[in-house]
Amino acid sequence: MKHAYFLFFVVMLLLPGPRSYGQQTAEKTVTGNFDRVPFSQFVRELEIQTDYRFYYAATAPPDSFRVSVQVREQPLPKVLARVFENTPYRFALSPTEHRVFVTTGVSIEPQLPNAFFRPVGSPPEGPVLAAPEDLTPTTAPGRSRYVSAAEYKVYEIGTGGGSGPVTLAGHIKDIKSGEPIIGATIFSESPSVGTSTDQFGFYSLTLPAGRYELKVRSVGSKNTRRQVILRGSGRLEIEVEEDITTLKEVVIEGEKDKNISSTQMGLEKLDIKTIKQVPTAFGEVDILRVVLTLPGVKSVGEGSTGLNVRGGATDQNLILFNDMTIYNPAHLFGFFSAFNPDMLQGVELYKSAIPAKYGGRLSSVLDITTREGNKKKFGATGGIGPLTSRLTLEGPIIKDKSSFLIGGRASYSDWLLRRLDDRKLRQSSAAFSDLSAHISHQFNDKNSVYATGYLSSDRFRLASDTTYHYLNQAASFKWRHNVSNQLYGVLTGAFSHYDYDITSEGNEVNSSRLKYAISQTSLRADFSYFPNPKHAVDFGVSSLLYNVSPGSLEPLSAASLITPNILDREQALESAVYVSDKIDVTQRLSVAVGLRYSLYNALGPRSYYRYAPGEARSESTIIDTVSAGAGKVLATYHGPEYRVSARYSLSDNSSVKFSYNRTRQYISQLTNTASVSPADTWKLSDANIRPQIGDQVSVGYYRNFKSNTIETSVETYYKSLRDFVDYKGGAVLLLNKRIETDIINAEGKAYGVEVMVKKLTGKINGWISYTYARSLVRVNAGTPADQINGGQYYASNFDKPHDVTLIGNYRFSRRFSTSLNFNYSTGRPITLPIAKYYAGNSLRVLYSDRNAYRVPDYMRADLAFNIEGNHKVNKLAHSSVTLGVYNLTGRQNPYSIYFKSENGQIKGYKLSIFGRPIPTATYNFKF
Repeated sequence: MKHAYFLFFVVMLLLPGPRSYGQQTAEKTVTGNFDRVPFSQFVRELEIQTDYRFYYAATAPPDSFRVSVQVREQPLPKVLARVFENTPYRFALSPTEHRVFVTTGVSIEPQLPNAFFRPVGSPPEGPVLAAPEDLTPTTAPGRSRYVSAAEYKVYEIGTGGGSGPVTLAGHIKDIKSGEPIIGATIFSESPSVGTSTDQFGFYSLTLPAGRYELKVRSVGSKNTRRQVILRGSGRLEIEVEEDITTLKEVVIEGEKDKNISSTQMGLEKLDIKTIKQVPTAFGEVDILRVVLTLPGVKSVGEGSTGLNVRGGATDQNLILFNDMTIYNPAHLFGFFSAFNPDMLQGVELYKSAIPAKYGGRLSSVLDITTREGNKKKFGATGGIGPLTSRLTLEGPIIKDKSSFLIGGRASYSDWLLRRLDDRKLRQSSAAFSDLSAHISHQFNDKNSVYATGYLSSDRFRLASDTTYHYLNQAASFKWRHNVSNQLYGVLTGAFSHYDYDITSEGNEVNSSRLKYAISQTSLRADFSYFPNPKHAVDFGVSSLLYNVSPGSLEPLSAASLITPNILDREQALESAVYVSDKIDVTQRLSVAVGLRYSLYNALGPRSYYRYAPGEARSESTIIDTVSAGAGKVLATYHGPEYRVSARYSLSDNSSVKFSYNRTRQYISQLTNTASVSPADTWKLSDANIRPQIGDQVSVGYYRNFKSNTIETSVETYYKSLRDFVDYKGGAVLLLNKRIETDIINAEGKAYGVEVMVKKLTGKINGWISYTYARSLVRVNAGTPADQINGGQYYASNFDKPHDVTLIGNYRFSRRFSTSLNFNYSTGRPITLPIAKYYAGNSLRVLYSDRNAYRVPDYMRADLAFNIEGNHKVNKLAHSSVTLGVYNLTGRQNPYSIYFKSENGQIKGYKLSIFGRPIPTATYNFKF
């Protein structure tokens, strides 16, 4: 019996203190008709009827043990004797403490024997048995003593009679840093109910009262479990350990079967560990370039971080950084992303089925979130590369309550320019920097606050006398309040600002400064409500105030001949209210429905022109000038935005999904280049420029193989767009007081198929994707002079039908690994000169139809080799070195085609951004 005594003693140490339920509960009997009921469900019913608590290992007896018994007002010992008759299972009751212990093979005594506390050195009386391995609280290999003990401790949650549904809520956090674990799943297998944590690491799980084993899983953390008895609603905070494995995993979606079980489609999640493995130019970790490796996401060419998602323009993407809108997410003309990778938690890209809480853009939402910072100890992370260096600091302000996270990057690229052969380039300069800071504080279980600040700056002059300077500024503040375990809300205030100035001072006569600025201030309240396991309701309101300075040109000196030109300021208010509900109709069918209603008001003070109806807009067709005072409404647009998605499970590892969403966009980007430029401007909708409207339908099939370690998916979509901005030939976009005369409201359609295969684990891991996509535009409205290509559909600037991407990682050992990035895509459309002619004694050039030709196809391979330092735990710093080659084959991929007149002939040339291999070396460290 000594094993049984020791087992009982261990269990007693881990249990909460004794409780007295009174003699009346001890006399309660059991009634029920149980027919092949899983043992865990049988135990929950006994705990409800008798107030006894059961303790047993998950495998003794397992849920495969089914109970078949009919009893009416029978005492608990008699019922258990019948259930365990002719089985290997034994039970013991402790009437005074109302506890039942179930074991395998041996019985235990509910009282310690008299000789248990014998004097030290005295011989034992009888054999002493070790506790079963699955019940011992000692530390298992690779696990901390705290987490191991927490897995076997039984947590009693709530008070009351233990009947009806109850809600368990709390946070899942990292045990070392105290940071929330985003996207972690917590679930019960019987009944099959689960949920995942939000961006704050918060979960809410509604279950019937009773006993459960809750399992917790998350990418990058060790799986764990908690034994709970739910008697009423309550909270359970869970800490998990980082999973330090031999192999780095490539992770795009957080949970192993989330791509199968969730109603969400068109969603790609990137973990920061994945982002850091993909080779990029100059060795700089770049989240936007990694996003470009995902199916359905393209750019017009190398050296551009502008995203074209499923046939949409770059301005149709909402880029959020901790809920702050970022208007220009790139440094140095798009060569570098504007986000410090060491600050980031992860990235989510919504290509379809955009949640109802997001609005204002047609094509996608790119949601970038930072880490909260270590709440337990101070630390530092950084890196040194050929062109940039970065440093991030973090630590607790009040241990386990509040933390700070601050990171900065700076470039020193001038040394590279001075080593180029071209004299003008040697005299050029280029520099950028960015700074991010985040503070979080938890007042109590119900209230937490978060504050984030962001600043980025670029200044460069390349082979000219013109200096470019542009700036991003943003800040956000969040207050999160838990009303109850089933309802919480987040109040967010945010401010975003972007401006640029272009200064030309080489010639005093033409010296000038061109300036532009846009700001927005927003306030929103978002709520999440979990009424029961079958519903998850989100609702909220938001309001956003735009303030735009469309442009100004001013002379720099008294000798300058530049005439000042300042456009009127623009203001607008965009508001919305939304509600959505995710409904589990059956175990196989889930539906998510939502409605967002947006309202837009263009505001004064400003003036606008009215044009003669039915005629092309021009200076000669102006019939009136309308002025509106401060706060007056110039134009109003509004309408519903629908969200519908559904998932039907074909089996445990396959499903089909459908989604439809309508979106409205009230702001457009004006650009005369195919790629994003710092000189681009944003134009608000007004009385002459209508908002853009988009509808998208998507259907997908998803299947996982080999225990969810290999994911496959096929998604097809069709998108229709109307009233988005296109331009007349020869349009003037800068400092145009009548910009509507050069703008055309176009319509478009985009459709395609995206195929992806992901292998998430193993020595070789990564993903391969193929995308077939078309993006077509038509301008068939207005007068014949306004029509383009005869009013027929033509390819948009970013129409690239075929795209193949391979991301592969191979780990030789713990310390050595290699990564490969391969990309092939169709060349983008261009308009070419096809002839020359004389008109009025002047030589003119005849151009083809718009975008009738293409640049040659694009192909590039990148290779990186990662070397990590030794993995000793007690080190001052952990470091790694990444050696890489960008454009391994040295292929001269043409970015564009340009033409020059030479000796009376027009000759075409290809322009390549990176026409040779670029070797890089980056040193990373972490304290």
